[in-house]
Amino acid sequence: MSADPVAADPVAPAAPMAAAPLTAGSATPRAGRLLVTAVLGAAALAASLAAAVRIGAADVGWTGLGRVFGTRLGLGVEPLPPLLDSLVWDLRLPRVLMAALVGASLAVCGAVLQAVTRNALADPYLLGVSSGASAGAVTVVVLGIGASTLGVTGGALAGALLSFGLLLLLLRRTGLDSVRIVLTGVVIGQLFTALTSLVLMASADADTTRAVTHWLLGSMAPARWDTVAVCAVVTPLGLAAAWLCSNALDGLAFGTDTAASLGIDVRHTRMLLLVVTAGLTAVAVATVGAIGFVGLIVPHGVRFLVGPLHRVLLPYTALAGAVFLVWTDALARVAFGPREVPVGVLTALLGVPIFLLVLRKRGEL
Repeated sequence: MSADPVAADPVAPAAPMAAAPLTAGSATPRAGRLLVTAVLGAAALAASLAAAVRIGAADVGWTGLGRVFGTRLGLGVEPLPPLLDSLVWDLRLPRVLMAALVGASLAVCGAVLQAVTRNALADPYLLGVSSGASAGAVTVVVLGIGASTLGVTGGALAGALLSFGLLLLLLRRTGLDSVRIVLTGVVIGQLFTALTSLVLMASADADTTRAVTHWLLGSMAPARWDTVAVCAVVTPLGLAAAWLCSNALDGLAFGTDTAASLGIDVRHTRMLLLVVTAGLTAVAVATVGAIGFVGLIVPHGVRFLVGPLHRVLLPYTALAGAVFLVWTDALARVAFGPREVPVGVLTALLGVPIFLLVLRKRGEL
């Protein structure tokens, strides 16, 4: 699902994530460049959303797309045929919006955890939340507790919260230092992965195993307006909470002592950020499955472009993650048509060369 977070020394710091203060003369040009980049990024996201809605087995032109929105706004335009209208409004649009929300969530979670743990290989699945969500979803499907998408989502969310609760229980008497967070998260992830395999081996038939495996690889196909609404509430709140901790993240990126010397309450700040990232990851995985590499490669690429200060890094990372996953999901729909490829497969295939390229550009490979 994602890179192994202990593939490197867990205490090895990530690439430098803070920079020297700007001088008064350089602040204005830099602010201007960032503003231009932000406008271009927002425009790229809007264009990506519109273009991705058109992509699929049934071609929908720009005029048809305008008619769909015009009908919903009561503008008196001629509506599309009901089947095509439903395809765009009930299937494609929720899917594209979900891809943007999940991409933003996973990318920001990766950036936050890379600073909190000082581990360049940290990603949203570091805490074992995705493995817990997978175990919960598989249990619901195999036992037949809830055959609907809502039942699977509820089971995944329950499993994610259970795994995170276990993480906090094991870390309750520690100082929440990066080494213990990484190692405990890996252990919990392996535990719930084993439980998932055990449930599948003991109870599932071939068809159920195939369906569960497709879900575990990540797919936007289950996205509907009700799940989009949940993510549309949770994601902005989580991203705002992370952004408000930008100064603390800058300090944590340099280590516990540096952060403490800056007046940061390290333990409470780490706990807050772990709760935020776990919540965002749990909702994302519960709705669309585990999609790897977004939270690993996007923060490194954005950090290379805009610098390491988190008050700038986090908004751009959210934009880049949203655009990346929107286009990756669009590619997953049409690349091997009429069969759809799980988007998690494509993020891994695209993520590996992109990550190697980023490392090479930074002189680390």
